[in-house]
Amino acid sequence: MAPENGSLVNEFVLMGLTDKGLFFLFLVMYMVTVLGNLVYTQNVNELHISYRGCMAQLYFFSFFIIFECYTVTSMAYVRYAAICNPLLYNTAMSPRVCLSLMLGSYLMAFSGAMTHKGCMLRLNFCDVSAINHFFCDIFPLLELSCTSTYINELEVFIVVGINIIVRVSKAFSTCSSHIVAVSLFFGSGAFMYLKPSSAGSMDEVKISSVFYTIMVLMMNPLIYSLRNKDVKVALTKTLRKGNF
Repeated sequence: MAPENGSLVNEFVLMGLTDKGLFFLFLVMYMVTVLGNLVYTQNVNELHISYRGCMAQLYFFSFFIIFECYTVTSMAYVRYAAICNPLLYNTAMSPRVCLSLMLGSYLMAFSGAMTHKGCMLRLNFCDVSAINHFFCDIFPLLELSCTSTYINELEVFIVVGINIIVRVSKAFSTCSSHIVAVSLFFGSGAFMYLKPSSAGSMDEVKISSVFYTIMVLMMNPLIYSLRNKDVKVALTKTLRKGNF
């Protein structure tokens, strides 16, 4: 029987970058971008950012990280509804519910980011202005403050605790692939923020930051695609051909 729209086609095939010319074009573009960033970083001994620019960077970084937390949790809820209540899925995940989840994620991200930025604005920064990090993050900035940071550390512990611990308890009730993604993202974030600022070196902080801002996002497609049977078969064949 043909589909409801009258078409005889049941599925489409994405050919991808099968054209070698296009593949190498995108490869060259990517390599030029990477090399350009490397050359720029090597030629510039110090990267300067204004105070306002640093605070803006802190706000947007906090906003998108918190938004990611609640997006991951929303995905967990979608999976739970699809697996545990498949017959009620359309009702449980109606457009209104989806919109509410997204608006709630944006609201929590906005409030959390404003809290982080507001607490940071109350601090005074004296002579030392060199941030031992690759962007304006909370703890590297706290190290430069010449006033008490006790309230800031307490605020970070409370806000991050709410956004990580509470969200993880919800997200862990879903499938294994989602558990892996959640563990990587929230685990590295918890290691970064849910500890005293005096514990650990800035090198550990930077490594952790790289992990949950770059590595987790890079691994997400692999983690979720391995749930697909066809992807597993293709990967197995590739590994066998390569004698790995």
